[in-house]
Amino acid sequence: MNKTIRRASVFALLLVLTLLVRATWVQFYDGQALADDKDNRRNAIATYADPLGNIIVAGNAITGSTRTGDSSDLAYKRTYTDGKLYAAVTGYASQSYAPTQLEGIYANLLDGTDSGLKTVMDTVTGERAAPGNVVTTIDPDVQKAAYKALGDKKGAAVAIDPTTGKILAVVSTPSYDPSSLTDANTAAAAWKELNADPDKPLTNRALRQPLPPGSTFKLVVAAAALEDGLYSSVDEKTTSPSPYTLPGTVTPLKNESSSAPCTNASIRVALQYSCNTVFAKMAVDLGQDKVRAMAEKFGFNDDKLDIPVRAYPSVYPSNMNRSSTALTGIGQYDVTATPLQMAMVSAAIANDGKLVSPHMVSETTDNGGDVVHNYDDSTTTKEIVSSHTAQQLQSAMQTVITDGTGTNAQIAGVTVGGKTGTAQHGENNDQSPYAWFTSYGKSDSTGKEVAVAVVVEQSDAARSEISGNGLAAPVAKAMMKAAVQ
Repeated sequence: MNKTIRRASVFALLLVLTLLVRATWVQFYDGQALADDKDNRRNAIATYADPLGNIIVAGNAITGSTRTGDSSDLAYKRTYTDGKLYAAVTGYASQSYAPTQLEGIYANLLDGTDSGLKTVMDTVTGERAAPGNVVTTIDPDVQKAAYKALGDKKGAAVAIDPTTGKILAVVSTPSYDPSSLTDANTAAAAWKELNADPDKPLTNRALRQPLPPGSTFKLVVAAAALEDGLYSSVDEKTTSPSPYTLPGTVTPLKNESSSAPCTNASIRVALQYSCNTVFAKMAVDLGQDKVRAMAEKFGFNDDKLDIPVRAYPSVYPSNMNRSSTALTGIGQYDVTATPLQMAMVSAAIANDGKLVSPHMVSETTDNGGDVVHNYDDSTTTKEIVSSHTAQQLQSAMQTVITDGTGTNAQIAGVTVGGKTGTAQHGENNDQSPYAWFTSYGKSDSTGKEVAVAVVVEQSDAARSEISGNGLAAPVAKAMMKAAVQ
């Protein structure tokens, strides 16, 4: 064989080897990436070739699957029962868009591809397992009470069982019907309409829209003062002038009512009348580090709060001057919180200072009902404040309901403690304030408990009528009644 033929042969062999290497690379590396690509229609075809598993509330499926038209290569599409009511819980599973909320987190379980569902035979044959189900902790009565009470207001509400951490309700209004996004033929138009809506119905306000919590944050400041020993009880007089000049400024901070007995008021009286001056000075006396430490014990600044849907972090800021620290004492400046976070504050106080990790999935099961994972048994409990401090705050919060700013949350036969809040909104407070209410309720006869938080961002009420007691407390009352009675 002459030199030219040998060289040609070697070159051809190298080409063959290169082709084999490339084919192997595509098959074993790029192949998986291509298979996992969200734009690979084969994935959607496989996902919707059979009915999906379901999301369960109180033993009943609130999701389903129905056949599409014969001409479609997507055999099934997702359906929802009371879709608007449960949208903040379920999210959506769409033939066109990535799934969200519980539909997204448990997508593999619901379509049968989760490895935990596979039987020995499934492993041998490579077949997809029968889909599993997601069992939630949601109480339909509490969920419906919150949704009905919020009505056409823009806002959100969360309810938690303080003793177990089970989330009983997650509501965000205005809501949307997830069914509008399930069908590939109509999803794009619905998606465009929902995203063009200025009220942002796709936003989960309960978990993912932190807002200034206003005076509800005073509970955190009071907890810090009691735990630090700045004051020994909620009935000890504070050193609090009214008005209070913000440190380093000539700006006086006033109280909502000039006739309220806020000068040197005790924590009980300051919560009862929602005295800004008391808690602004208290925050300065404690210092931002101690207030932040207490806020973080309750859950602020946690960017990995999964319930299992990841909630956006509620924020207590850092590196402030003393006047800004004073404003954080009344839940303003750069303090933000979700309704979930403020429900956690009330839940910890109601549970004698202990916070059980909040969760809205009780368990996942396979198609036969056998438990794949039990979340109720994997909760953690953390002491936020001492039982003595918690009981002091419980007593003061009860005074808010019986004789203070939260009287609209009174329920016969139920011990209720709460805190109202009205947070400034816009530049120089030029927009409608946010109305807040957080509370706990305990049945005097059965001992059943619940902690709730409600925010109303916008309503038809006149600006002068916007208050936590006027707008948010009635929503919380309806939720507490549904939970404990």
